[in-house]
Amino acid sequence: MVKAVFFDFGGVIAEEGFRDGMRAIAISGGIEPEGFFRLADDLIYETGYVVGKNTEENFWSALKERSGIRLDNSTLREEILKRFTIRGEMLKIVSELRAKGIKVYILSDQTNWLDELDKKDGFYKAFDGIFNSYHMGKGKRDPSVFKDICSGLGIEPKEAIFVDDNLKNIERARNMGLMTIHFRSISQLRLALKSHIR
Repeated sequence: MVKAVFFDFGGVIAEEGFRDGMRAIAISGGIEPEGFFRLADDLIYETGYVVGKNTEENFWSALKERSGIRLDNSTLREEILKRFTIRGEMLKIVSELRAKGIKVYILSDQTNWLDELDKKDGFYKAFDGIFNSYHMGKGKRDPSVFKDICSGLGIEPKEAIFVDDNLKNIERARNMGLMTIHFRSISQLRLALKSHIR
């Protein structure tokens, strides 16, 4: 029996602002976009910003030093944040799951940006809880995060579904015993959920 569903934020609940924003920043600076995104993705972990152990300013400084980009921090962050557009159909799915008595959570490797986005769009209230790496001090690259969260909620990993567009995160969650859905589209997600939830 499914007791909880955990949704990734960027790329699932919302459009993927970090990846798309970084690619746009790269293109505007004449930098190869995929390599720049991978650099940014690694640095947000390496600096500790995504797990709340460093500041946004230090993350941008490291990225500028390694890539040569020259934009100011406020421009850089706006390129990211403006692209995290909430998908209304996803919030409808969340509401439907909660109506069935299933607890629904966000589980995201995010920074303080997630709180800022909620202040603007007010999506936290649609969920039973928010698990953000910035506040937990641990992200999805550490597979123990999945068991820790389930344990804290008093459920077994086999009673939870994890939905993410990142295949590596899906594999980590599956290895920890959770049911998983690799998100590719909303229609595909609906079909996958039906196979788990009656």
